[in-house]
Amino acid sequence: MRRPAISRKSRWPRWARRGLMENIATALIAIGFLMLFQPFALSLYTYSFITMLAGTVMFITVSKFPE
Repeated sequence: MRRPAISRKSRWPRWARRGLMENIATALIAIGFLMLFQPFALSLYTYSFITMLAGTVMFITVSKFPE
C-alpha cells in the first residue's frame, strides 16, 4: 500500500522567494540603465555596467528559486 504524498511547506525564507528577489534584480538593471544614460556624473556612468551586470546575474540566479 502506497503512502499518500505529503505536501511539504517550502523551507526557503520569505525574503528569498522568487517574486521579491526578481523585482529587486529588475530594479537594479533599470537603475544601471539610468546611470548609463544620465549626463551629469561621470562616477555614475563608471559604475553603470557593473550595476547592470549585477542585476542580470542576480536575475538569472533568482529565476532558479522556488516561488
